[in-house]
Amino acid sequence: MKLDKLLKRHFWAVILAFVGVAAFFHAQAITQIIGFRLAADEKQVAAIPSGPRRPPPPGSAFTRDTSAAAILARNPFDSVTGPLNATPLDLTLPQPGAVVVDDTDPMNAPECEGLKVIVIAASTDPDWSFATFTPTAGDAQKTVIRRRGGDVSGKTVKFIGWDRVWMVNGSTLCQLAMFKPPAPPGAPPPPKPAAPSGGGGGDALTKEISKGIQKVSATEYKIERGVVDKILENTAALMTQVRIVPEKEGDKGSGIRMFGVKPDSLLGILGMENGDKLQTINGFDMTNPEKALEAYARLRTADHLTVAVNRKGVATNLDYNIQ
Repeated sequence: MKLDKLLKRHFWAVILAFVGVAAFFHAQAITQIIGFRLAADEKQVAAIPSGPRRPPPPGSAFTRDTSAAAILARNPFDSVTGPLNATPLDLTLPQPGAVVVDDTDPMNAPECEGLKVIVIAASTDPDWSFATFTPTAGDAQKTVIRRRGGDVSGKTVKFIGWDRVWMVNGSTLCQLAMFKPPAPPGAPPPPKPAAPSGGGGGDALTKEISKGIQKVSATEYKIERGVVDKILENTAALMTQVRIVPEKEGDKGSGIRMFGVKPDSLLGILGMENGDKLQTINGFDMTNPEKALEAYARLRTADHLTVAVNRKGVATNLDYNIQ
């Protein structure tokens, strides 16, 4: 009786509950039917399209520019050469409108005036050979690095060899040699200067410089500050005592091989040996012309130098304390 009374009193709530349950199941059924009709066929989705694949239209949000034209046109690696995508200048053939230079006898070309070459980094690829030039006159001594096609004081670099550079001045070919050319045939040899007392070989300049170098151990030396200044002032004369040849491992430079180093030469007094491969000075890569020039510029103010060489396949460090 109590249940009948309770149902009669709340009959409307029971009816609403049944209607809600019926509506829920009805909606679920309709959703399943519509989803079944609209769902993609799994076999069709997994199948490979039979038609050709079309790329997205140009300018759409799905396209990506992979061209390196902007980098090649800007050339962030060399501000002297210019754009990398420009047509290379063939110096072996006369260009339209260019002045023809007589290069049939380059070894007898006259010396280029107003310049001297102090460092050469020769490569098997002529376009990747570099040379460092400095003017011989004027108060402002500005050292520059150039490669084939570069301009130095109005002269154009034509070719860089291992010991000299040929340049074009107008329509005239001239050359700059790092080492003094041999005497012409038939000329009497210059008299040899008398060796100063005290024994030992080497020229007078090397003997004078060696007085300010003290050997502490096999790989450590003390050098007077004035000796460094004298070496920098006479670099061209001292470089005639050695022949340097850049070496590469693959496409990357591995060092500068030094030949002709004698025990009584300046490099020999500084602990170098014939056949040593110079790699870095205070961490500066000597195969990189810009880094080599930076190391050269810092020699006057440096208090310590660490020279890394490869000697018969063994890495060796030579330490120099400048006082």
